[in-house]
Amino acid sequence: MSAPRAAPDFAFERSFWRAGLDVVAGVDEVGRGALAGPLVAAAVVFPAAAGPALRRLTKLLGAVRDSKELPPERRTALVGPVRESACGVGIGIVEPGELDALGLAAANRVAMERAVLALPCQPHALLLDACTLDLGLPQSGPIGADGRCLSVAAASIIAKTTRDALMVASDDDDPRYGFVLHKGYGSALHLRRLDEHGPGPLHRRCFAPVARLLGTVP
Repeated sequence: MSAPRAAPDFAFERSFWRAGLDVVAGVDEVGRGALAGPLVAAAVVFPAAAGPALRRLTKLLGAVRDSKELPPERRTALVGPVRESACGVGIGIVEPGELDALGLAAANRVAMERAVLALPCQPHALLLDACTLDLGLPQSGPIGADGRCLSVAAASIIAKTTRDALMVASDDDDPRYGFVLHKGYGSALHLRRLDEHGPGPLHRRCFAPVARLLGTVP
């Protein structure tokens, strides 16, 4: 039986803080595996000196082992405390058409780079989940960072709630695919509606289930 995962904390952030790099941005993205909708990334910076708001957030996020697996209502409830505690939040978005042109891996990096560049402060270092960005900054990319680093867990929450809200709004504009229910991921309902209606403007043409319907699978 494997040991339970430790709670996320500021251990990785502190390694940068001790080196004099006070502005550390945790970065994460969501939507990589969806058949429709944008990639959304977020970057979150917490102050190196913990105040009361940050201590409250640490207690709230301390029980989060995988922020993407949180129930939606709990994830939404954490957005306020994250924004209250952070000294900077940035969002980066890559729309489906741009993703098709760039390819998934490049689009993923672009979304995260945009999130970092959207921060109101210039970060000194970055924490990411098993990747690096070409931004000329010191970086650490521990595997499973959104369950180990509090700033990355917070970025995951911001990115996920932002993308979910965009997909709910998209469902209001075009209810044929049921985006409000699956947020663009390949659920049985989504695949059935995709077969019935064909791809819409939010579908990623480079993804196999969509390309197959368009007759563009190699």
